[in-house]
Amino acid sequence: MKSPLRASLFTLAITSLGFAADPAAPATAPAVAAAPTAATGVDFVRDVQPILETKCLECHNPNKIKGKLLMDSAAALLKGGADGPALVAGKPDESEMIKRVILPKDHDDIMPPKGGPLAAKEIDVLKRWIAAGAQWPQNLTLQYKTPEQRQALAELQKKLPTLKNIQILPDKYSLETKRDFHRVVVLATFQDATTKDVTNVCDLRVADSKIASLENLTLKPVADAGSTEVIATLGGQTVKAAVEVKNGTKDRAISFRLDCMPVFMRGGCNQGGCHGAARGKDGFRTSLFGMDPAGDYIRITREMPGRRINLAIPEESSLIEKAVGAVPHSGNQCFEPDSVYNKALLEWISAGAPDDAADVAKVTGIEVFPSQIVMEGKNATQQITVRATYSDGTDRDVTNLALFMSNNDPTATIDKQGLVTSGDRGAAFMLARFNVYSVTAQVLVIPAQLKYERPNLAETNYIDTLVDENLHKLRILPSGICTDEEFVRRAFIDIAGVYPEAKDMRAFLADKNPDKRAALVDSLLERKEFTELWVMKWAELLQIRSGIAGNNNVPPFYKNALLYYNWLSERIGKNIPINEIVVELLSATGGTVSNPAVNFYQTELDQLKLTENVAQVFMGMRIQCAQCHNHPFDRWTMDDYYGFKAFFSQIGRKPTDDPAEVIIYNSKGGESRHFLTQAVMKPKFLGGDTPEMKPGEDRRKVLAEWMASPRNPFFARNVANIIWSHFNGVGVVEPVDDVRVSNPPSNPALIAALAEHLTEYKYDMRKFVRDICTSQTYQRSTKVNETNAGDKRNFSHAQVRRVRAEVLLDAISQITDTPNKFQGLPLGARAVQIADGAVSNYFLTTFGRAKRESVCSCEVKMEPTLSQALHLMNGDAVNDRIKQGRVVAKMIQEKKNDREIVEDLFLRVFGRMPLDKEWANVQQAITEDPASRQNVLEDLFWALLNSKEFYFNH
Repeated sequence: MKSPLRASLFTLAITSLGFAADPAAPATAPAVAAAPTAATGVDFVRDVQPILETKCLECHNPNKIKGKLLMDSAAALLKGGADGPALVAGKPDESEMIKRVILPKDHDDIMPPKGGPLAAKEIDVLKRWIAAGAQWPQNLTLQYKTPEQRQALAELQKKLPTLKNIQILPDKYSLETKRDFHRVVVLATFQDATTKDVTNVCDLRVADSKIASLENLTLKPVADAGSTEVIATLGGQTVKAAVEVKNGTKDRAISFRLDCMPVFMRGGCNQGGCHGAARGKDGFRTSLFGMDPAGDYIRITREMPGRRINLAIPEESSLIEKAVGAVPHSGNQCFEPDSVYNKALLEWISAGAPDDAADVAKVTGIEVFPSQIVMEGKNATQQITVRATYSDGTDRDVTNLALFMSNNDPTATIDKQGLVTSGDRGAAFMLARFNVYSVTAQVLVIPAQLKYERPNLAETNYIDTLVDENLHKLRILPSGICTDEEFVRRAFIDIAGVYPEAKDMRAFLADKNPDKRAALVDSLLERKEFTELWVMKWAELLQIRSGIAGNNNVPPFYKNALLYYNWLSERIGKNIPINEIVVELLSATGGTVSNPAVNFYQTELDQLKLTENVAQVFMGMRIQCAQCHNHPFDRWTMDDYYGFKAFFSQIGRKPTDDPAEVIIYNSKGGESRHFLTQAVMKPKFLGGDTPEMKPGEDRRKVLAEWMASPRNPFFARNVANIIWSHFNGVGVVEPVDDVRVSNPPSNPALIAALAEHLTEYKYDMRKFVRDICTSQTYQRSTKVNETNAGDKRNFSHAQVRRVRAEVLLDAISQITDTPNKFQGLPLGARAVQIADGAVSNYFLTTFGRAKRESVCSCEVKMEPTLSQALHLMNGDAVNDRIKQGRVVAKMIQEKKNDREIVEDLFLRVFGRMPLDKEWANVQQAITEDPASRQNVLEDLFWALLNSKEFYFNH
């Protein structure tokens, strides 16, 4: 054991310079640097180690042994290289390393050859060190430090005074067999919320080396059984992680499913572009992503006996030779001959290529460590590890078997070994996939040495708190609050789907009430237009339309779509919570005329598509991939898919005397069969349990009760995200109906809080919308600053959004005083009120109104196009309506002066007063040609309606 004094000296050296003892050292404690000798004043860790690691090891490390000389340990230096020992303790002048560093700088043999000769001070340090006996800390192995690593160490030294805490990840370890191991990661968190991987620069050791050991930062068992701890020390802080060893001297048998199948996945062998393709590749087919290990075992061991696997000479198996590139392989070399992957396959073949027992352990989940990191500057690195849990209660470090990907490479990349490297400022998620499970780790990247002071921001509610905290982590300064004019226009369009009238603007601007914005929100929430807007949005999701091929809802049966729409409108109008509406919808039974809710089951007759639609509409999940194979980027398997489909397998349909009506009922018969195995699948909640069901019980009712209940964690999140996206232009998960592990929320805490409050409010939409629209986040300006100009996902500023087609057409009608006429609706009805998705016109089609032919959120087109601009300029949407509505002519007849008319037009179209420059230009045009006053003002009206400021919400 080391003394407290020597331990403190070691810790001081580690925390000030950032060097670590060899993790592979078998000693019970880490190496201890020798104290400076009185004669020389040289300390190895402080003075010698930096010279060797930065100037010598670049050419003399295990990966590059120039002149057959290694310089990473005392034994290597004493052994020497091609010219004999590198040093002679006590005799610097006879030491080869000194002879080489004092050669003339133009000499061919001078060391180091790169970066110029050593400084005189550095040479003196080495001489004094050797003269004093060349003391080297016990078991210390040096590592070459690249310029980037040296820079990182220097930055760590500067940040250590602000160290908040350190963590060992995972925080406990279980080693179950001789071959079991776990990679150890030590994460430092600083007071500014940034993190650093300090595994290589902290004092890291195992308390009892007779129980377990650390080899290259990897924990391995030594004893057969026992308990100990991993201990990490940095900056005066010490943390511990428990280690439990069981059967540490016993080996487990090699397993096809546990050891070989993960190798095929890691090597890309069973991906769609290789042997996992439907027809395989080069005569060899495996199941896609390893979803059928039993079938893969047969194909590998039985299809071509003696070739794919050679039990007599395993190395000559085609499976091995092609993987290591020993013979031509269209997939190129998958891994090196001495890799753990090749060794696992060779071991399995050498053991006779056995199949697994029926009770072989199965993967039950995976975890990623650390789950959230905040990296500072470019090229910072962080090691991520992945741990899998198994059905027999064991766990396993599968970092070297997992697949990794980043959803935002410009911000952070991740290599095959799980090493994250930072890039530009932003947020990214690192996806780790193993077996059928996928998890993510959030990575936030901020600029290095950023001059930043957290702003003192006003916060209305929980939304602001969570958004501002995320912005703080990213060091993004939010935009200021929008003007009153901008807020009124934004709120009217978002909440009620109408543009404010001039009188609304004038009244609000004149109001001195400090809470007038909240009062406006409350008043808009009570308008019928709020209800109509959300009826339209849910009608899109539910695909309410006539003329659907394959069912009874075809012309002339427009009335079914109208009845369905009216049912939905009546429910939302009464403020019935959406969860109750969904329960009624999913469990609906009866006729399509007598009980309009059952039209939901006539919109899509195909059970597969119906299954997918329910998951996408009510849970935001696209599970289509799992119909034919396990989802490659999400948690869903074929078992999940067909278990969920089983809820819809007993839907019965029968006609009535009315040709427009079909009866939907529980047939009590019909099963969902697995696509691959043809096994009958029991109904299973997506991501949930398998419910106990009585024979003949209506499965849809069981699903409906679960779907909109707190037991389903996805429903509230999905509804909350849909509502949030409407008001902010982008969802916390975007697209809103593509919730998956590989597309995580930009602010996990925010989406969780939104879902929690929506549930707490019992799905009262008005109360929930009030939270959003009264928040400071919603009221931010669209004007950006230097820090948030590139932000599109963290709500640091309002998004400039094109107004959706129906609202824009209604606005043109309202502003120009020209009523619309739509099929089935009276003159003057709004486009938002159209019940049937099949009813449209040229304007609505051009501006991207949803056809309601699918449940995809992408059906609503919000992107501006050239055809839209041309239609506004040249079509009848604006020019003809200005003439027909006679808005300008009426104001002239009312004897309004030029200023009054111009102000009215600007308030109608833009929701603001004209700028001085704008008014001056109009005034000049009228002055130059007074006889054309009406034409000039109508031209102004046309120009305003054709401007981006009109058809964008901002």
